[in-house]
Amino acid sequence: MNKVSIYILLFFTALIVPQKKAIAQKIDTIYHINGNILTGDFKNLTYGVVLWKMDGMGTISLEEVKINTIISQKKFEIKMKNDLIYFGSFAASKTKRTVFIVTADKKELVNIEDIVEVYPIKGNFWKRVSGDFSLGFNYSKGSDIATVVFSGNLDYRKKISYFNLSWNDNNTYQGDTLNASKTNVGIAWQRLLKKGWSAEIGVSGNQNTELGTKIRWELDLMGIKDISYNSWNRLYVGSGLSITSETNYNDPLAKNDLAGIFQAVWKVYKYTNPKVWVDANMNYIPYLTDGGRYRTSFNLNPKVSVFSDNLKIGFTFYYNYDSEPPSEAYSTNDYGINLQLSYSFH
Repeated sequence: MNKVSIYILLFFTALIVPQKKAIAQKIDTIYHINGNILTGDFKNLTYGVVLWKMDGMGTISLEEVKINTIISQKKFEIKMKNDLIYFGSFAASKTKRTVFIVTADKKELVNIEDIVEVYPIKGNFWKRVSGDFSLGFNYSKGSDIATVVFSGNLDYRKKISYFNLSWNDNNTYQGDTLNASKTNVGIAWQRLLKKGWSAEIGVSGNQNTELGTKIRWELDLMGIKDISYNSWNRLYVGSGLSITSETNYNDPLAKNDLAGIFQAVWKVYKYTNPKVWVDANMNYIPYLTDGGRYRTSFNLNPKVSVFSDNLKIGFTFYYNYDSEPPSEAYSTNDYGINLQLSYSFH
Protein backbone atom coordinates (compact mmCIF):
# COMPACT_ATOMS: atom_id res chain seq x y z
CA MET A 1 0.00 0.00 0.00
CA ASN A 2 1.49 3.39 -0.95
CA LYS A 3 1.84 6.33 1.42
CA VAL A 4 -1.25 8.11 0.07
CA SER A 5 -3.57 5.22 0.95
CA ILE A 6 -1.94 4.71 4.36
CA TYR A 7 -2.30 8.37 5.36
CA ILE A 8 -5.92 8.60 4.24
CA LEU A 9 -6.83 5.34 5.98
CA LEU A 10 -5.15 6.38 9.24
CA PHE A 11 -6.85 9.78 9.11
CA PHE A 12 -10.34 8.32 8.75
CA THR A 13 -9.65 5.59 11.31
CA ALA A 14 -8.75 8.25 13.85
CA LEU A 15 -11.96 10.11 13.11
CA ILE A 16 -14.32 7.18 13.45
CA VAL A 17 -13.00 5.65 16.67
CA PRO A 18 -15.83 6.28 19.15
CA GLN A 19 -15.08 8.05 22.39
CA LYS A 20 -18.00 6.45 24.22
CA LYS A 21 -20.04 3.38 23.55
CA ALA A 22 -23.62 4.39 22.84
CA ILE A 23 -26.41 2.21 24.14
CA ALA A 24 -29.25 1.91 21.64
CA GLN A 25 -32.77 2.33 22.98
CA LYS A 26 -34.78 -0.61 21.74
CA ILE A 27 -38.14 1.17 21.55
CA ASP A 28 -39.14 0.43 17.95
CA THR A 29 -41.90 -2.02 17.04
CA ILE A 30 -42.50 -4.10 13.92
CA TYR A 31 -45.76 -5.96 13.34
CA HIS A 32 -45.06 -9.15 11.39
CA ILE A 33 -47.54 -10.40 8.77
CA ASN A 34 -48.02 -13.57 10.88
CA GLY A 35 -49.22 -11.51 13.86
CA ASN A 36 -45.99 -11.50 15.89
CA ILE A 37 -44.85 -8.24 17.48
CA LEU A 38 -41.10 -7.53 17.47
CA THR A 39 -39.61 -4.89 19.80
CA GLY A 40 -36.07 -3.73 19.21
CA ASP A 41 -33.85 -1.17 17.53
CA PHE A 42 -34.54 -0.26 13.87
CA LYS A 43 -31.04 0.09 12.35
CA ASN A 44 -31.83 0.64 8.65
CA LEU A 45 -33.67 -0.68 5.60
CA THR A 46 -31.98 -1.21 2.27
CA TYR A 47 -32.46 -3.60 -0.67
CA GLY A 48 -35.67 -4.99 0.84
CA VAL A 49 -34.18 -5.97 4.21
CA VAL A 50 -34.49 -4.36 7.65
CA LEU A 51 -31.48 -4.59 9.95
CA TRP A 52 -33.05 -5.09 13.39
CA LYS A 53 -31.42 -5.43 16.81
CA MET A 54 -33.18 -7.37 19.57
CA ASP A 55 -32.27 -8.26 23.15
CA GLY A 56 -31.05 -11.85 23.37
CA MET A 57 -31.05 -12.43 19.60
CA GLY A 58 -28.58 -9.72 18.61
CA THR A 59 -28.81 -8.15 15.15
CA ILE A 60 -31.05 -9.95 12.66
CA SER A 61 -32.30 -9.34 9.11
CA LEU A 62 -36.02 -9.13 8.40
CA GLU A 63 -37.40 -9.13 4.86
CA GLU A 64 -39.54 -6.10 4.01
CA VAL A 65 -42.24 -8.35 2.48
CA LYS A 66 -42.90 -9.83 5.96
CA ILE A 67 -43.62 -6.47 7.62
CA ASN A 68 -47.23 -5.45 8.23
CA THR A 69 -46.59 -2.05 9.81
CA ILE A 70 -43.99 -0.16 11.89
CA ILE A 71 -43.90 2.07 14.97
CA SER A 72 -40.87 4.26 15.74
CA GLN A 73 -40.54 7.75 17.20
CA LYS A 74 -36.97 8.09 15.97
CA LYS A 75 -36.25 10.39 13.01
CA PHE A 76 -35.40 8.72 9.70
CA GLU A 77 -34.42 9.65 6.18
CA ILE A 78 -36.95 7.67 4.09
CA LYS A 79 -36.56 7.27 0.34
CA MET A 80 -39.53 6.09 -1.72
CA LYS A 81 -39.77 4.19 -5.00
CA ASN A 82 -41.03 7.37 -6.73
CA ASP A 83 -37.85 9.22 -5.56
CA LEU A 84 -39.64 11.27 -2.86
CA ILE A 85 -37.63 11.70 0.35
CA TYR A 86 -39.24 12.13 3.78
CA PHE A 87 -37.66 13.10 7.10
CA GLY A 88 -39.85 11.73 9.85
CA SER A 89 -40.93 8.84 12.07
CA PHE A 90 -43.27 5.85 11.65
CA ALA A 91 -46.77 5.33 13.06
CA ALA A 92 -48.83 2.15 12.83
CA SER A 93 -51.60 1.70 10.27
CA LYS A 94 -54.59 -0.66 10.53
CA THR A 95 -54.42 -1.31 6.78
CA LYS A 96 -52.24 -4.31 5.92
CA ARG A 97 -48.75 -3.65 4.55
CA THR A 98 -48.97 0.12 5.08
CA VAL A 99 -47.45 2.62 7.51
CA PHE A 100 -47.86 6.31 8.35
CA ILE A 101 -44.83 8.55 7.80
CA VAL A 102 -45.07 11.38 10.34
CA THR A 103 -43.19 14.59 9.47
CA ALA A 104 -43.21 18.02 11.11
CA ASP A 105 -46.25 19.19 9.15
CA LYS A 106 -48.16 16.09 7.96
CA LYS A 107 -48.96 12.43 8.38
CA GLU A 108 -49.00 10.39 5.16
CA LEU A 109 -50.06 6.77 4.57
CA VAL A 110 -47.69 4.82 2.27
CA ASN A 111 -47.32 1.23 1.13
CA ILE A 112 -44.41 -0.52 2.81
CA GLU A 113 -43.38 -2.07 -0.52
CA ASP A 114 -42.87 1.46 -1.91
CA ILE A 115 -40.15 2.22 0.67
CA VAL A 116 -36.70 1.48 -0.79
CA GLU A 117 -34.35 2.96 1.80
CA VAL A 118 -34.51 4.00 5.47
CA TYR A 119 -31.63 5.40 7.54
CA PRO A 120 -31.86 6.87 11.07
CA ILE A 121 -30.94 10.54 11.38
CA LYS A 122 -28.38 10.31 14.16
CA GLY A 123 -26.31 12.92 15.96
CA ASN A 124 -23.46 10.62 16.95
CA PHE A 125 -20.67 10.51 14.35
CA TRP A 126 -19.90 6.81 14.83
CA LYS A 127 -23.55 5.80 14.37
CA ARG A 128 -23.58 7.47 10.95
CA VAL A 129 -20.63 5.41 9.73
CA SER A 130 -20.99 2.04 7.98
CA GLY A 131 -18.75 0.02 5.70
CA ASP A 132 -16.84 -3.17 5.11
CA PHE A 133 -13.30 -4.50 5.06
CA SER A 134 -12.13 -7.22 2.69
CA LEU A 135 -9.01 -9.36 2.43
CA GLY A 136 -8.09 -11.55 -0.53
CA PHE A 137 -5.19 -13.92 -1.12
CA ASN A 138 -4.04 -16.26 -3.90
CA TYR A 139 -0.85 -18.38 -4.05
CA SER A 140 0.63 -20.88 -6.48
CA LYS A 141 3.49 -23.06 -5.20
CA GLY A 142 4.58 -24.06 -8.72
CA SER A 143 5.18 -20.47 -9.83
CA ASP A 144 5.92 -19.07 -6.33
CA ILE A 145 3.51 -16.22 -7.13
CA ALA A 146 1.22 -14.73 -4.47
CA THR A 147 -1.41 -11.99 -4.71
CA VAL A 148 -2.59 -10.06 -1.65
CA VAL A 149 -5.60 -7.73 -1.82
CA PHE A 150 -6.85 -5.38 0.89
CA SER A 151 -9.96 -3.35 0.10
CA GLY A 152 -12.92 -1.71 1.73
CA ASN A 153 -15.14 1.33 2.05
CA LEU A 154 -16.56 3.62 4.71
CA ASP A 155 -19.83 5.55 4.31
CA TYR A 156 -20.76 8.56 6.42
CA ARG A 157 -24.41 9.61 6.06
CA LYS A 158 -26.08 12.96 6.68
CA LYS A 159 -29.43 14.32 5.53
CA ILE A 160 -29.78 13.82 1.73
CA SER A 161 -26.01 13.39 1.35
CA TYR A 162 -23.17 11.05 2.23
CA PHE A 163 -19.40 10.74 2.05
CA ASN A 164 -17.65 7.60 0.88
CA LEU A 165 -14.01 6.57 1.36
CA SER A 166 -12.96 3.52 -0.67
CA TRP A 167 -9.64 1.80 -1.20
CA ASN A 168 -8.28 -1.21 -3.06
CA ASP A 169 -4.66 -2.33 -2.78
CA ASN A 170 -3.72 -5.25 -5.07
CA ASN A 171 -0.10 -6.48 -4.95
CA THR A 172 1.46 -9.45 -6.74
CA TYR A 173 4.69 -11.00 -5.43
CA GLN A 174 7.07 -13.58 -6.90
CA GLY A 175 9.33 -14.88 -4.21
CA ASP A 176 10.40 -11.84 -2.19
CA THR A 177 9.95 -9.39 -5.09
CA LEU A 178 6.97 -7.13 -5.73
CA ASN A 179 6.11 -7.80 -9.39
CA ALA A 180 3.03 -5.64 -9.87
CA SER A 181 0.93 -3.19 -7.89
CA LYS A 182 -2.51 -1.69 -8.45
CA THR A 183 -3.79 0.75 -5.85
CA ASN A 184 -6.91 2.95 -5.83
CA VAL A 185 -8.00 5.33 -3.06
CA GLY A 186 -10.96 7.68 -3.45
CA ILE A 187 -13.16 10.06 -1.47
CA ALA A 188 -16.57 11.04 -2.86
CA TRP A 189 -19.40 13.30 -1.72
CA GLN A 190 -22.87 12.66 -3.13
CA ARG A 191 -25.98 14.79 -2.59
CA LEU A 192 -29.51 13.72 -3.43
CA LEU A 193 -31.47 16.16 -5.58
CA LYS A 194 -34.98 15.58 -6.99
CA LYS A 195 -36.62 13.00 -9.24
CA GLY A 196 -33.85 10.42 -8.85
CA TRP A 197 -31.00 12.82 -9.58
CA SER A 198 -27.85 13.25 -7.48
CA ALA A 199 -24.69 15.34 -7.73
CA GLU A 200 -21.26 13.89 -6.95
CA ILE A 201 -17.78 15.29 -6.39
CA GLY A 202 -14.94 12.79 -6.11
CA VAL A 203 -11.17 12.94 -5.56
CA SER A 204 -9.07 9.83 -6.15
CA GLY A 205 -5.49 8.68 -6.51
CA ASN A 206 -4.38 5.49 -8.24
CA GLN A 207 -1.29 3.59 -9.30
CA ASN A 208 -0.88 0.75 -11.81
CA THR A 209 2.58 -0.63 -12.63
CA GLU A 210 1.23 -2.82 -15.44
CA LEU A 211 -0.12 0.23 -17.32
CA GLY A 212 2.87 2.42 -16.44
CA THR A 213 0.99 4.79 -14.12
CA LYS A 214 3.14 5.90 -11.19
CA ILE A 215 0.45 8.15 -9.73
CA ARG A 216 -2.73 9.63 -11.18
CA TRP A 217 -4.87 12.17 -9.33
CA GLU A 218 -8.43 12.74 -10.50
CA LEU A 219 -11.12 15.28 -9.65
CA ASP A 220 -14.51 14.12 -10.94
CA LEU A 221 -17.67 16.25 -11.19
CA MET A 222 -20.74 14.19 -12.08
CA GLY A 223 -24.50 14.14 -12.36
CA ILE A 224 -26.14 10.81 -11.43
CA LYS A 225 -29.56 9.44 -12.36
CA ASP A 226 -31.28 6.40 -10.82
CA ILE A 227 -32.68 4.14 -13.55
CA SER A 228 -34.06 1.49 -11.17
CA TYR A 229 -34.16 1.47 -7.38
CA ASN A 230 -36.27 -1.10 -5.53
CA SER A 231 -36.10 -3.84 -2.91
CA TRP A 232 -33.62 -6.02 -4.81
CA ASN A 233 -31.45 -3.75 -6.98
CA ARG A 234 -30.18 -0.27 -7.73
CA LEU A 235 -29.06 0.70 -11.23
CA TYR A 236 -27.79 4.21 -11.89
CA VAL A 237 -25.75 6.02 -14.53
CA GLY A 238 -23.63 9.14 -14.34
CA SER A 239 -21.68 11.50 -16.56
CA GLY A 240 -19.52 14.56 -16.12
CA LEU A 241 -15.97 15.87 -16.34
CA SER A 242 -12.70 14.52 -14.96
CA ILE A 243 -9.60 16.66 -14.32
CA THR A 244 -6.47 14.46 -14.18
CA SER A 245 -2.82 14.93 -13.26
CA GLU A 246 -0.70 11.90 -14.19
CA THR A 247 2.93 10.96 -13.61
CA ASN A 248 4.36 7.92 -15.41
CA TYR A 249 7.36 5.74 -14.60
CA ASN A 250 9.30 6.88 -17.68
CA ASP A 251 8.54 10.61 -17.31
CA PRO A 252 9.00 12.59 -14.06
CA LEU A 253 6.86 15.49 -15.30
CA ALA A 254 3.15 15.46 -14.48
CA LYS A 255 0.75 15.60 -17.44
CA ASN A 256 -2.54 17.43 -16.88
CA ASP A 257 -5.66 16.61 -18.90
CA LEU A 258 -9.40 17.19 -19.09
CA ALA A 259 -11.61 14.21 -19.87
CA GLY A 260 -15.25 13.21 -19.96
CA ILE A 261 -16.52 10.45 -17.71
CA PHE A 262 -19.43 8.05 -18.19
CA GLN A 263 -20.36 5.57 -15.49
CA ALA A 264 -22.85 2.75 -14.90
CA VAL A 265 -23.28 1.08 -11.49
CA TRP A 266 -25.48 -1.91 -10.62
CA LYS A 267 -26.02 -3.29 -7.12
CA VAL A 268 -28.09 -6.44 -6.61
CA TYR A 269 -29.24 -8.07 -3.38
CA LYS A 270 -31.04 -11.42 -2.89
CA TYR A 271 -32.44 -11.76 0.62
CA THR A 272 -33.47 -15.43 0.54
CA ASN A 273 -30.86 -17.84 1.90
CA PRO A 274 -28.11 -18.01 0.89
CA LYS A 275 -28.03 -14.21 0.81
CA VAL A 276 -26.14 -12.80 -2.16
CA TRP A 277 -24.71 -9.37 -2.95
CA VAL A 278 -23.42 -8.37 -6.40
CA ASP A 279 -21.70 -5.03 -7.07
CA ALA A 280 -20.67 -4.12 -10.62
CA ASN A 281 -19.53 -0.87 -12.21
CA MET A 282 -18.14 0.27 -15.55
CA ASN A 283 -16.40 3.54 -16.46
CA TYR A 284 -15.54 5.05 -19.84
CA ILE A 285 -13.20 8.07 -19.86
CA PRO A 286 -12.56 9.77 -23.23
CA TYR A 287 -9.82 12.45 -23.12
CA LEU A 288 -10.74 15.92 -24.42
CA THR A 289 -7.20 17.38 -24.34
CA ASP A 290 -5.36 14.27 -25.55
CA GLY A 291 -7.25 13.44 -28.74
CA GLY A 292 -7.87 9.76 -29.38
CA ARG A 293 -6.94 8.51 -25.91
CA TYR A 294 -9.52 6.81 -23.69
CA ARG A 295 -9.59 4.60 -20.62
CA THR A 296 -12.13 2.00 -19.51
CA SER A 297 -12.55 -0.01 -16.32
CA PHE A 298 -14.86 -2.78 -15.17
CA ASN A 299 -15.25 -4.21 -11.66
CA LEU A 300 -17.36 -7.17 -10.51
CA ASN A 301 -17.73 -8.23 -6.86
CA PRO A 302 -20.26 -11.00 -6.01
CA LYS A 303 -20.45 -12.14 -2.36
CA VAL A 304 -22.51 -14.66 -0.39
CA SER A 305 -23.17 -14.63 3.36
CA VAL A 306 -21.55 -17.24 5.60
CA PHE A 307 -22.76 -17.78 9.19
CA SER A 308 -24.09 -14.17 9.39
CA ASP A 309 -24.91 -11.16 7.20
CA ASN A 310 -21.75 -9.43 8.45
CA LEU A 311 -19.39 -12.11 7.15
CA LYS A 312 -19.25 -12.74 3.41
CA ILE A 313 -17.12 -14.73 0.98
CA GLY A 314 -16.79 -14.06 -2.74
CA PHE A 315 -14.38 -12.85 -5.37
CA THR A 316 -13.33 -9.65 -7.11
CA PHE A 317 -12.65 -9.26 -10.82
CA TYR A 318 -11.23 -6.11 -12.39
CA TYR A 319 -10.31 -5.08 -15.93
CA ASN A 320 -8.56 -1.81 -16.87
CA TYR A 321 -7.73 -0.59 -20.38
CA ASP A 322 -5.70 2.42 -21.58
CA SER A 323 -5.65 3.03 -25.34
CA GLU A 324 -2.37 5.01 -25.08
CA PRO A 325 -0.09 3.86 -22.23
CA PRO A 326 3.10 5.90 -21.58
CA SER A 327 5.18 3.79 -23.96
CA GLU A 328 5.16 0.52 -25.87
CA ALA A 329 7.00 -1.06 -22.92
CA TYR A 330 3.74 -1.08 -20.96
CA SER A 331 0.59 -3.08 -21.57
CA THR A 332 -2.68 -1.50 -22.71
CA ASN A 333 -4.72 -3.68 -20.33
CA ASP A 334 -4.61 -5.14 -16.86
CA TYR A 335 -6.99 -7.63 -15.22
CA GLY A 336 -7.16 -9.95 -12.25
CA ILE A 337 -9.40 -12.14 -10.10
CA ASN A 338 -9.06 -12.89 -6.39
CA LEU A 339 -10.95 -14.74 -3.69
CA GLN A 340 -12.19 -12.45 -0.94
CA LEU A 341 -13.38 -12.56 2.68
CA SER A 342 -15.36 -9.52 3.86
CA TYR A 343 -16.67 -8.18 7.15
CA SER A 344 -19.27 -5.40 7.28
CA PHE A 345 -20.52 -3.28 10.19
CA HIS A 346 -23.54 -1.07 10.96
